[in-house]
Amino acid sequence: MAVSLDDVRHIAALARLGLTDAHARALTAQMNGILGHMEVLSRVDTSSLPADETVPGMPLRADAGPPDGLARRPDGFAPATRDGFLLVPRLATHETGEES
Repeated sequence: MAVSLDDVRHIAALARLGLTDAHARALTAQMNGILGHMEVLSRVDTSSLPADETVPGMPLRADAGPPDGLARRPDGFAPATRDGFLLVPRLATHETGEES
């Protein structure tokens, strides 16, 4: 599956990015190069590898990080939180579904 110049322009419009024609053509070439590499990788036979051991010997660690280091908990200074996340109001442009 190739990416067309129109696809790149559409994605740029969704992301509200201003692209010159030269930059859009360069991005199209780069994305098609990446997809070409993915096509080559998809042809590699991995049927002899066990499903749960695709990276032999990969060390695993607990999925935990250091404490956030904040002086106060977020619910102490944020107007609204839920499950440790800050709640922010939706953008006015997203409430009506309008595109600009």
